[in-house]
Amino acid sequence: MTVQDDSNDFSLLGHKPALYVLFFTEMWERFSYYGMRAIFVLFLTSTFADGGWEWSNERALALLGTYTSLVYVTPVIGGWIADKFTGYQKAVALGALVMTLGHAAMALETETTLYIGVGLLIIGNGLFKPNITSIVSGLYDKFPERKDGAFTIFYMGVNSGGFIGVLLCGFLGENLSWAWGFGLAGIFMMLGMLQFWFGRSIFENVGVAPSKKVDLSDAIENIPDEVEEKVPAHVQRDRYIVVGVLAFFVVFFWASFEQASGSMTIFANKFTQRVLSGSSASIFKIVDTLITIVPLGVITWVLFKLFAQTFKKISLSNIVLGISFLSVWAIALWKLSVILPQETTEIPASWFLILNSLFIITLAPLFSKVWESKYNPSATVKFGLGMILLGVGFGMLAWGSASIPQGAKTASVSLVWLVVAYLLHTMGELCLSPVGLSYVSKLVPAKKIGIMFGLWYLAIAIGNKLAGFVGSYIDVIVNNYSMSAFFLIFTIVPITVGVILILITSKMKKMMHGVH
Repeated sequence: MTVQDDSNDFSLLGHKPALYVLFFTEMWERFSYYGMRAIFVLFLTSTFADGGWEWSNERALALLGTYTSLVYVTPVIGGWIADKFTGYQKAVALGALVMTLGHAAMALETETTLYIGVGLLIIGNGLFKPNITSIVSGLYDKFPERKDGAFTIFYMGVNSGGFIGVLLCGFLGENLSWAWGFGLAGIFMMLGMLQFWFGRSIFENVGVAPSKKVDLSDAIENIPDEVEEKVPAHVQRDRYIVVGVLAFFVVFFWASFEQASGSMTIFANKFTQRVLSGSSASIFKIVDTLITIVPLGVITWVLFKLFAQTFKKISLSNIVLGISFLSVWAIALWKLSVILPQETTEIPASWFLILNSLFIITLAPLFSKVWESKYNPSATVKFGLGMILLGVGFGMLAWGSASIPQGAKTASVSLVWLVVAYLLHTMGELCLSPVGLSYVSKLVPAKKIGIMFGLWYLAIAIGNKLAGFVGSYIDVIVNNYSMSAFFLIFTIVPITVGVILILITSKMKKMMHGVH
């Protein structure tokens, strides 16, 4: 069947309706992933009286590091399984099912089911993550000029899901019970799976059958040689070195950035003043109400647009999606009904994790405009700026925690320091994270992109594991030195790395041989 590039194909806000089905599927998966992560360390380290397990910070952060690192490794295997055996659609559905079982296992709150649940989440993520992206790509293969815009919308689903998941799972986990938080993540993962499976007829047969290829290298093996640029061996060698240098330094970024759901969450929980009264409580209630209602309202508007165009074709999928959103609205309004009447307000420790998604949604268009302007710096300068902004963010935390005595178990530092830190960290992420994948695709020949993306994600996995490892020493450093000293580690290392990257810019530009 020949697909025509007319208004019927791109009839929903300038894109294919199928893209928005995938948007919502990805949104529920990120809802479950970030919702669970928001309360993971809090649950493990809370007292028995608060329903936790009283694990040491060291043990909890080590497990978190293992989990967050392996979710970057398994997609390489999951993509291979889909290409070779199942096709993208079945792999996505199977991955969602496995992750649903993982969340259900964690909700049982025994040590055995915790480890089973984490293992299932890692496996399910490996099947889900690369293959839903491949379906998005496949839908736009005949319209490459529209692909960037499609992925921009798709990744708004990523941030929307993470945002709502932290907001609701965190609130339920900290106000009802941890099992409710973990269970809610599982329920929406299951609803996302059903919505995807019942709506798969809209995907134009993309990913129905395996492609019988092992990786991206094989997918383009038959492209005529003249299509690919002939690059001299020494030029390509230099470009590989640049990718290697960037991958090496990206380890340091994620080792620091991923303190968010680890040591920074512990800092929010035990060392931050979260009980507000008077005008401070009123301001928080207004802010919390706006960031609860406005994003949900915008996404619900998109939902109605999707219903209008696709209800007849994928009615069951839309019914499941409608039930999901009614449930989200009910929980969100209940949350506000609990918070708003109170004279004093206690901010959940997990709440601060929504700031990353909120700042990304707000700032991404601005950064995109800068990169498209005449002020667009080279890759290593962007990486360097990202590192420096990250380090300065931790510098704010080091400054803010300077008054905490050595060995203190609790404190009441102003929450402003955490807000400023998350703002700077998000700006650093926007300088580095999207740019990294873009430069890998530019510097590596097409036949090697698959393997190089795998190595890039391996670097991110190492960074995540290091985040858990270094973060696990928070108690040792606080007891022997101070909380400020702990955050200074993550201040000095990224800033030093950032300065080094900027200093080697001219050398790196030469080794890129014209790639911008």
